[in-house]
Amino acid sequence: MSRKKLDLVLENVRIESVAAEGKAVARVDGEVVFVEFAVPGDLVDIRVLKKKKNHMEGRIERIVEPSPDRLEPFCKHFGVCGGCRWQPLPYPLQLEAKRNQVYDQLVRLGHLEVPQILPTIGSSRTVRYRNKLEFTASSRRWTPEPPVSDGGFTPALGFHVGKFFDKVLDIECCHLQKEPSNAVRNFLREYCLSHSVPFYDIRANRGVLRNVIVRTAEDGAVMVIVCFGEDFDGRDVLLDALCNAFPDITSLYYVINGKCNDTIADLDCILYRGEEVLVEHMEGLGFRIGPKSFYQTNTLQALELYRVARDFAALSGGEVVYDLYTGTGTIAQFVSNRASKVIGIEYVKAAVEDARRNAVANGITNCEFYDGDMAKVLTAGFIAEHGRPDVIIVDPPRAGMHPDVVKTILEAAPERIVYVSCNPASQARDLAVLSSLYRITAVQPVDMFPHTQHVENVCKLERR
Repeated sequence: MSRKKLDLVLENVRIESVAAEGKAVARVDGEVVFVEFAVPGDLVDIRVLKKKKNHMEGRIERIVEPSPDRLEPFCKHFGVCGGCRWQPLPYPLQLEAKRNQVYDQLVRLGHLEVPQILPTIGSSRTVRYRNKLEFTASSRRWTPEPPVSDGGFTPALGFHVGKFFDKVLDIECCHLQKEPSNAVRNFLREYCLSHSVPFYDIRANRGVLRNVIVRTAEDGAVMVIVCFGEDFDGRDVLLDALCNAFPDITSLYYVINGKCNDTIADLDCILYRGEEVLVEHMEGLGFRIGPKSFYQTNTLQALELYRVARDFAALSGGEVVYDLYTGTGTIAQFVSNRASKVIGIEYVKAAVEDARRNAVANGITNCEFYDGDMAKVLTAGFIAEHGRPDVIIVDPPRAGMHPDVVKTILEAAPERIVYVSCNPASQARDLAVLSSLYRITAVQPVDMFPHTQHVENVCKLERR
């Protein structure tokens, strides 16, 4: 049975405020309406797309009167790409919306007792702030409207659309990363088109050009990783052409990926030309970044985030610090000169290897790194062997911490906990459990991703 398509337009509706997931909110006859790409103060007609029990969802059919705060989007792909959804929203309003998002998750929904939430720390760069982008190739370009075609398909090299694994929007210019990011992507697209190199067919899992990853460092170094769905005779000719066109590429890798997923973590990255790694510097520390390394994608703002974490840790020099979900050990090494010992634990073995190499290169001797499932590594026995932590810093993935990890932290009972999170919702859940022994004494949102709804949040917990 097919669902009846909604045919409902709400006219002359005033947008009230910014809501979750990058949407805005309005009210019509007491019913909440969530609207994409709207700005508080807009007077709009809304095309209703979904009508649920407690709310409606829609899109702008017509802007009757734009908000005085509304800005013209700077990207030609705005509204179709799905990224940078807050371009029409002035940056100060974005920062306040992110602060409100943290309040909603911790206080309004999480019912936690918190001090006044500090203003969101803004990013010094609001465009070209990312140090890594990954582009996907597809043999079939996706467009918002059905293309006029002779029966063939136009390839694309760009970003996935929304939550669809097989829809790729061709990108001409992205404002998230500095050059030569756009130039490299556009060169590879045109080269493969003119030399009949097959673009990857996502559904059939076949084709040559599959993904392109560009990493850039603050010192101007550039790493490019070209992922092929299968090897082919013209591989070296293509890579040589890329090197000749962009002599500023300092590291060029290629990967052969015939799997049904795009991840390269379990594949060999083959250095074709140049240096093995990029190096980012932070307060005198150097961090080696290879093709598989994790590093915060907003380099300059990562420094601000780590400074907040270090300040909240309030180290005096004699503490034992545990850095859980340490990644490549950036926070661990960043605080190491104010601690007696730092223990870093991370699930990804390759990241731990990076952390150890970085510590050696930085001359740091009081950091130890261990790999494995956090819930299995962080046990009472592990703590007895390595010392009870005075301070624990946690920076888990979006899902938050495993209940067993939270339990072990409570049993270890450090004086302070610094909880860094990219998801205030899961953070609030974990804080509710930790609140049996700890009180939240500081909350600091940090904006790592301007023009998006995403926010990083740091909470300081002190033992009651």
